[in-house]
Amino acid sequence: MQVRILFFGMLKDVAGQGHDTLSLPEQATLGDVLSHYEKRFPRLKELTASMAMSINQEYAGPESELKQGDEIALLPPVSGGAGEKRAGEPSEPPPNRSGEHASIVRQKIDTQTVLDKIKRPADGAAVVFEGVVRDHTRGRRTLYLDYEAYEEMALKQMDALAEQALSQFQIRDVAMVHRLGRLEIGETSVLIVVASAHRAAAFDACRWLIDTLKRTVPIWKKEYFVDGAVWADGEPFPDAIPRAEGSHSGGRASK
Repeated sequence: MQVRILFFGMLKDVAGQGHDTLSLPEQATLGDVLSHYEKRFPRLKELTASMAMSINQEYAGPESELKQGDEIALLPPVSGGAGEKRAGEPSEPPPNRSGEHASIVRQKIDTQTVLDKIKRPADGAAVVFEGVVRDHTRGRRTLYLDYEAYEEMALKQMDALAEQALSQFQIRDVAMVHRLGRLEIGETSVLIVVASAHRAAAFDACRWLIDTLKRTVPIWKKEYFVDGAVWADGEPFPDAIPRAEGSHSGGRASK
């Protein structure tokens, strides 16, 4: 069987490509895929402990079995990013994507428009959080950021977080917007708006949403400085997300 492999963030740099096609025997697992690429790209072994993997846009562990046509992603810790376009992608950027509560966009985020759409007369509070590009990181002057995402999966994850917040907190509605591509200093990279009857629930939900998004949603950022560029250190995946590290066999995959 054949499966499609996607690389993101620093793993794309390690592999020197954004995607690959791999031939596997029946009953092969994610662990077999990882073993194949650890042998092909030895530096990958240094990163395995912090990586996650997915099958068809769902997080999965090394023991998960694969089937013909699966889309597999190797995912470094997420941090909110886009670097260069993946090989084979069209030169024109893909369109914006929208779910029920979440959107992924490439133009400037219009906070006031989003806020106006979500507020209702019954709301006693509307809490707004904007993640903004700052001009420095760990003592180095930042020139700009570039954000990349596993877009289909990121949108699904953001919508799922919004639904979880609606059930977990006493709030009425949520809107989440994340921007991709090049962002200049002072521009908004992520917007979260929470509407509720009372402010406490809105504050709590908004804090939980941004903290969880930054640890679980497959979005990465590359930071550009005068003297070079690096992928930002990602937040560790929470324990609920399977890690790539674990027992896995090898030698069953071929190009």
